[in-house]
Amino acid sequence: MRASLIQIAVDPDESVESRRRRVATLVREQRGADLVVLPELWPVGAFAYESFAAAAEPVDGPTFAAMSGAARDAGVWLHAGSVVEAAASGALFNTSLVLSPAGELVRTYRKIHRFGFDKGEATLMDAGGELVTVRLPETTLGLATCYDLRFPELFRGLIDAGAEVLVVPAGWPARRRAHWTVLARARAVENQAYVLACATAGTHAGVEQSGHSIVVDPWGEVLAEAGTGEEVLVVEVDPAKVARTREQFPALKDRRLGLAPPSSSSSQPPPSSPSSSPPRR
Repeated sequence: MRASLIQIAVDPDESVESRRRRVATLVREQRGADLVVLPELWPVGAFAYESFAAAAEPVDGPTFAAMSGAARDAGVWLHAGSVVEAAASGALFNTSLVLSPAGELVRTYRKIHRFGFDKGEATLMDAGGELVTVRLPETTLGLATCYDLRFPELFRGLIDAGAEVLVVPAGWPARRRAHWTVLARARAVENQAYVLACATAGTHAGVEQSGHSIVVDPWGEVLAEAGTGEEVLVVEVDPAKVARTREQFPALKDRRLGLAPPSSSSSQPPPSSPSSSPPRR
């Protein structure tokens, strides 16, 4: 499966509509890819908090319209990054859009972990509450967004739901670039899955972006990594490698925590009992 990650430079002097047209052209240029991934909140900028309300749109709004035509023309599955979603309730969400090669919206994911603590995204947007996977012909994607990368339990849930490729669009700041790389590799290693992490470049709202979009295989090897400018990474992803890695090094089978408790009718002792405890090492 060929994947293209488009690391978009968000320039505050470029209008949102102009950026949509430019990104649609970049997507169309990826004909021959199976999956194309865009960054988080690229239409407005992940740190442009003061613009969120004005830039909010429904999931079938102008960004979807532009990306739908581009996905259809390129014949690709498109993770169109995320937009500021204006929900019918009036709430705002950081919402990812996944489109089919026919340009149809097949799934959305509302970001669960909002960044900012007591300001910014954390106060302006509502949190999503659903883990989302998307079945492609070749594999199953697990969806996460930026700050989600710091919460490994989310990714465990995606793996339990069948994900083999973890897709993480982001608007990650340059001052925490080292964390970005370490966390992307950690999520790949601990879940024995591919990680496709697509970031923004440039500076917006005064915040320099990390760039360094990265693709990591199930063994933790970096297959491709971008620099700090606008760039397209093209990599070959082998879904069969996920199964091989999990078979050759079956660490996931040894999980003891975070699993469903045994049935009360089971004759086996619970994991915490001495009879079932593993020997000390």
